[in-house]
Amino acid sequence: MSAPTSAAGAMRTIRFHAYGEPADVLRLEEAAIPSPGPGAIRVRVHGCGLNPADWALCRGLFAGDLPRGVGLDVAGVVDAVGEGVAGVVIGDPVLGPANYVDYASAGASDYAILDHWTKVPPGLDLTQAASLPMVVETAFRSIDWLGVAADQTLVVNGAGTMIGFGAVQMGLMRGARVIATAGETFAERLRALGAVVTAYGDGMVERVREIAGGSPDLIFDAAPVNLKPDIAPAGGVLADLVKIAGGDPRRVLTCVDFAGAAALGVRNGFGENPGGPGGALLRYDVLGDFARAAAEGRFSVPIARTFAFEEWRDAVDISLSGRAHGKLVILPAAASE
Repeated sequence: MSAPTSAAGAMRTIRFHAYGEPADVLRLEEAAIPSPGPGAIRVRVHGCGLNPADWALCRGLFAGDLPRGVGLDVAGVVDAVGEGVAGVVIGDPVLGPANYVDYASAGASDYAILDHWTKVPPGLDLTQAASLPMVVETAFRSIDWLGVAADQTLVVNGAGTMIGFGAVQMGLMRGARVIATAGETFAERLRALGAVVTAYGDGMVERVREIAGGSPDLIFDAAPVNLKPDIAPAGGVLADLVKIAGGDPRRVLTCVDFAGAAALGVRNGFGENPGGPGGALLRYDVLGDFARAAAEGRFSVPIARTFAFEEWRDAVDISLSGRAHGKLVILPAAASE
């Protein structure tokens, strides 16, 4: 689909004109301010959360027309509304995922186009709101696909990632007993939420099975994998998770290691709901629920650091290092906090 005609004026945006390593192909440049098409809104971006998925897009995931922008998580103020939009007006604070497919820019910009959004509830500041969209959508979709229910035992592998951290909270909200594998950065916070925490590494299979009293009911994998094609992804972690599940790969779902899932018969969710794009019905319908939970202190995504727009390369480098230790948020409309 081609994007609607752009509005008058120019804006700053971070995007790439060729596929490759993010540090090599991304650039901060000026681009035309996009206009929202039917059913969409334009937002003056306050904050844009960065995700590993942004770097996968740079490397060619879901390849499409170039140039293309990065920054999938957006919070800001409505600046323009497209034809047929109801329930939101110019000046409303909203959060949601940027449309990076149909436009030549995304959320890491002064302005972004949203096809899905929810209003920011009172008590939730825009910076925190910018941390929510992808974590909420991916974690909820995965937990829902798994069918996590009260009194089940759920293992979340990679609970120190933001999607994993969100999934732990969602499992607990459903009344499940949650065992989290995580490093020391978030171990105490996960325990404070109510999870039982154990470390990665040697002996993980035996440790988790001992805590679970055998095979847990369900396992969700959010641990990052090595994205370089010449190195085997996951380092055998999915195979270990299948062992923890008593040899049943269908009790394991990963949102990160698709190659490993295909090799082992582990679920990745795609194709389980053919009515959605790529066989996956995206769950932006729950953004409002979790935004309200965040405003009330019942759900959180830890923010490690915020960046002024001109500091964007620092944000990219820290994210690519794998040592972000929380969400990184670029603030196009404000000074770094």
